[in-house]
Amino acid sequence: MRLLVAPLLLAWVAGATATVPVVPWHVPCPPGCACQIRPWYTPRSSYREATTVDCNDLFLTAVPPALPAGTQTLLLQSNSIVRVDQSELGYLANLTELDLSQNSFSDPRDCDLRALPQLLSLHLEENQLTQLEDHSFAGLASLQELYLNHNQLYRIAPRAFAGLSNLLRLHLNSNLLRAVDNRWFEMLPSLEILMIGGNKVDAILDMNFRPLANLRSLVLAGMNLREISDYALEGLQSLESLSFYDNRLARVPRRALEQVPGLKFLDLNKNPLQRVGPGDFANMLHLKELGLNNMEELVSIDKFALVNLPELTKLDITNNPRLSFIHPRAFRHLPQMETLMLNNNALSALHQQTVESLPNLQEVGLHGNPIRCDCVIRWANATSTRVRFIEPQSTLCAEPPDLQRLPVREVAFREMTDHCLPLISPRSFPPRLQVASGDSLLLHCRALAEPEPEIYWVTPAGVRLTAAWAGRKYRVYPEGTLELRRVTAQEAGLYTCVAQNLVGADTKTVSVVVGRAPLQRGRDEAWGLELRVQETHPYHILLSWVSPPNTVSTNLTWASASTLRGHRATALARLPRGTHAALAAQLGAGQPRQSVGGRPLLPVWAFWGWSAPSARVVSAPLVLHWNPGRKWPRSSEGETRSPPPSQNS
Repeated sequence: MRLLVAPLLLAWVAGATATVPVVPWHVPCPPGCACQIRPWYTPRSSYREATTVDCNDLFLTAVPPALPAGTQTLLLQSNSIVRVDQSELGYLANLTELDLSQNSFSDPRDCDLRALPQLLSLHLEENQLTQLEDHSFAGLASLQELYLNHNQLYRIAPRAFAGLSNLLRLHLNSNLLRAVDNRWFEMLPSLEILMIGGNKVDAILDMNFRPLANLRSLVLAGMNLREISDYALEGLQSLESLSFYDNRLARVPRRALEQVPGLKFLDLNKNPLQRVGPGDFANMLHLKELGLNNMEELVSIDKFALVNLPELTKLDITNNPRLSFIHPRAFRHLPQMETLMLNNNALSALHQQTVESLPNLQEVGLHGNPIRCDCVIRWANATSTRVRFIEPQSTLCAEPPDLQRLPVREVAFREMTDHCLPLISPRSFPPRLQVASGDSLLLHCRALAEPEPEIYWVTPAGVRLTAAWAGRKYRVYPEGTLELRRVTAQEAGLYTCVAQNLVGADTKTVSVVVGRAPLQRGRDEAWGLELRVQETHPYHILLSWVSPPNTVSTNLTWASASTLRGHRATALARLPRGTHAALAAQLGAGQPRQSVGGRPLLPVWAFWGWSAPSARVVSAPLVLHWNPGRKWPRSSEGETRSPPPSQNS
């Protein structure tokens, strides 16, 4: 993803350089060095041919004497030089680039370059520098590039860069800095690229970069940042590229981003965001590319998360292992969006309404997701679909079972129903969460279906909390997130999220443990419901189970009954033909033919119906799925079998 100006430029320069031949420079050359005429690009990306002396990797402890007077580029990388005196290089009147990286300098004052006012590029990366005192680079008035990355800098004096008024690029990344001082930048009015990532700075404070009115690219990657103050980016009116890669930002710094109206490329990859909420990316009028990749905690992109981004052309949301939900109306007024990368997430579908909201969308990447090939993804095989799938042969169905591993684009349109049940991703939240007393907790629950499902929560006390519920202890957000405030032992227990529409319902339960008590896995919690086969018939079976406390029952679409035994309910369900059941439970009679982990395994019963409406029932962890779209299987002789006779349930 093209987010950073500097790395792109360097990569392009390297590629262009590789195509230009190197010409020998016929001058007296120091022993072991190579003297050549090589292509060179100025800090402003102008191409030149530079007379070059290459003395890299020669175990030198000092600058070689009698260098050719016309030297423009001097490469002394990977040696053991600890000091450079003014007299050693002062006679090189044409020297414009000096590479002293990977040597043994510990103090910039040991590198006396005052006699080189024409120098444009100075490389001091990967040395042993620890401090920069005031006026550390005196005499280098023409310097445009300064590389100080991968040293051990822990202190920079306020006027360390005094005299560098023409500096365009400053690399301070991967040092030991703990704070950013805006006084450094008062000396650098021309700076265009600043790389300061890899320093363990906890926060960027108000107006940290205000003096940098000409800055175009800012890299704040890998800095341990937990917070960006609202006015941290104030003054960066020319900023086009911004990277927050690999930090600890738990929310999108919305107010800070409002201070950079010209931003074109934004990288928020590898941060612990849990959700992208309404308006998190709004009214960024020049944003072209946005990266939200490699986020371990991200679970949802909510309604109106991206609004009024008229120039956005590419959106990368990939490799987020828990991202299971993109709201059908997550995107609003993105007229130029062409590429939507959603591969390698936990998405079961991309809603048709989402696709229709992007009028210029040309390609989408959905490979590496557990796609549910039903009504929500049905648009993919409609004859009017204009969107191209990236890696279509790797975009596979994960459900229903009869379509597993079949490419989505190869599923017949008529095999996907136009209505389907909700599905809560199993990765939305873990089965158990431990929280300290007095802390707050957010539980994110999302589901896609057609019609759009209603989401509500059930507390351990059996209280039903609907959307927009707000109380002293609980709050339910419209998207389905449950907030537990200042949790105490009284709020511990099982919380159940229910997603329900006219077709059916899905549930997911989490056990909240308060305090430091070790998590115990009980028998019921480990194995869920215990199912017993009461009766078997040619075209259905009769099951019974005992529901553990606080289990939300769903509306069965077949005959069911329940009886109360003490404080626990025993339920019966008669499954008609057309039901697919994959159940792990203890058999009521007879010896099972196989087991898992010492537990008997109930054989899989699979029957395929013809005309009944589809139904799905989930009752942790019982999953019953009726799929009427399946054609009746052929016999071994190749003839189509007739459906079994109708039988009342």
